[in-house]
Amino acid sequence: MSDLAAPFDGYRDVVRPEWIDHNQHMNMGYYLVVCDFATDEFLLWVGLDETHRNARAVTTFCLEAHITYHREVRFADPLRFTTVLLAHDEKRVHYFHAMYHATEGYLAATNELMSLHVSRATRRASAMAPEVLARLAAVQKAHDALARPPQVGRTIGLANRPRGI
Repeated sequence: MSDLAAPFDGYRDVVRPEWIDHNQHMNMGYYLVVCDFATDEFLLWVGLDETHRNARAVTTFCLEAHITYHREVRFADPLRFTTVLLAHDEKRVHYFHAMYHATEGYLAATNELMSLHVSRATRRASAMAPEVLARLAAVQKAHDALARPPQVGRTIGLANRPRGI
């Protein structure tokens, strides 16, 4: 894998028994849990790993998360995640996970997120370190060449619903 993989393709998991609901598929809440694990791997890759966070007394908070569900996954299904850096500035990272069935290849879900870089001392937004911003800029350049996933920026609503109903 290239150091600047586009998209980042570094997280794998398996649907765990405790994630299964009464419908015998992965419960909707666990999609966000497993996407959070993929976020951890992505942040490590861009330089916001535990060592960096502890040395600088910083962390990240999720500001917003959107999930789209495309196809169910069931107990023991293998999962593969790709992540695209959509945008960033000195304090925020906007990124997108696609969750696939790892052997059958179908898209199961997507997760679009905005994370905020935070000082643990003040619990307020703080600028990322120059080396992290440089890494993000290099990743951004590689990821800007990718097609934007169609789920990015979606809103929820009943667009075709007649007024008054």
